[in-house]
Amino acid sequence: MSQLPGRPDVDQLRRQARELHRAAVGGDPGAVGRLREVSGKITLSAAQLAIARDYGFPSWPRLKAEVERRRTDTGQQAQAGDGTPAGNHGQADDEAHAGAPGGAASQAAPAEGVAPPVKSWEEMRDWAARLLLARTGTDAQAWNRRVADSGLADEQALRSWLAGQGVTGYSQALLVWERFGYPDFLTAGADELIDAQYADRPRLRPVLDAVLAALPALGPVTVQARKTLVSLVGPRRTFAVVQATTKNRADLGLRLDNEKPGGRLLAARDIGAANLRIPLTGPGDFDEEVLGWLRRAYEENAAPPPPRRAARRPAPALGLLTVVIEGYDLPGRSCNPGPDGIGYRNVHVALGGKSKDRPALVVPGKPGLAIEPVPGDAESARWEVPITVRRGPDGFDFTGPFVGGARDDRSLGLAWGEVPGDGTLRLFRGAKLRLVDVDPALIEEALRPGHRLVARIRLTDPRGNPVCARVHPPALTWSVQPG
Repeated sequence: MSQLPGRPDVDQLRRQARELHRAAVGGDPGAVGRLREVSGKITLSAAQLAIARDYGFPSWPRLKAEVERRRTDTGQQAQAGDGTPAGNHGQADDEAHAGAPGGAASQAAPAEGVAPPVKSWEEMRDWAARLLLARTGTDAQAWNRRVADSGLADEQALRSWLAGQGVTGYSQALLVWERFGYPDFLTAGADELIDAQYADRPRLRPVLDAVLAALPALGPVTVQARKTLVSLVGPRRTFAVVQATTKNRADLGLRLDNEKPGGRLLAARDIGAANLRIPLTGPGDFDEEVLGWLRRAYEENAAPPPPRRAARRPAPALGLLTVVIEGYDLPGRSCNPGPDGIGYRNVHVALGGKSKDRPALVVPGKPGLAIEPVPGDAESARWEVPITVRRGPDGFDFTGPFVGGARDDRSLGLAWGEVPGDGTLRLFRGAKLRLVDVDPALIEEALRPGHRLVARIRLTDPRGNPVCARVHPPALTWSVQPG
């Protein structure tokens, strides 16, 4: 086992990993053997994991953390020798880094006119570890030992085993990364991630800089670099993102749940948490109007959510509505939709609900079932469900075992997940068909005897992945047909 030098350098370790990776790609037997000891893949993240193991660390982030700790200690000792109080260094930075990545993070407001520091996803490791401990009562180190003792040799088997133990989501991803190596973007620094986003479109980088420079005027903001975009996180949650969408346009994505497209606000698709976007071709496009929309997104997402209304007695039932969901253009049985580098295999889509009288799969960690699952490479998908329609003071209401959502957000849901063959569907995303968006005249017509409401939905999004979140026209259309 190698020993770290007295003053280790992260850049030097990165170079070692890149050289090892290049040698393995070139077919060097020794390099290939070192990577095979830690992973089944010849990737840069596997090379970084091999370097970390060479120095006695279980993962690349652990190695980097030790290198940074040593350099910090050395710097503090030197400053203390000059009469600078070493005990105060890093306190503000520790406070700024508190909170969950992409969630309710807090950060002291930077000096006026100075953009907040950009954070990478490296902090996800510590956050996911805290989440794992909170949900299971066992820390990541103990889980790593359990994973090693399980003897599972491939990622899919490990995922299925962890799901059976109740470990899902980011906690599951953490343990998979710990075992098989971290994706490259999780081991990259914030500057590396952003440089990669704008490498072939440098004229758009000033757009991002202009947005970041405006953030101090809004309030506390955490800036996080991801693989394809930069997220802006307020005290409660992500309120905006900046993405270099094309070589000539960056998009400022905004989370404005109660605003509709219009004017400079365009509908957003697959831009993080944003539902609207404003295209920007240069820093001059980021004017007072755009700043006003950014401020509004910040304020709406900084305030606590409104309290739930008290439950009320259901209105009298008008009748039973038959809804047929016809899915077309399915994406296939494999996909890689998220920014976390995780791929999915044997993908199926199913109707969400709580009815136990139809063929269904269990969804670990979720109360509902995945009903009548359809393979992701099928030519089409079809589900037919009964829904009870009521007329309340605010219009139609919908209830039944297939209906989800609050009174003002009633919807039917589709679940996308992996099917490992053990009677479960490992959920990774879902799609929502909002019943409250349907024209009331169509509901009236579909309630007539011998008629039904038909939803036609395109099941592949513009990027070729499973459609998700709230589905809008033209990907979703509603009509009435004879029964």
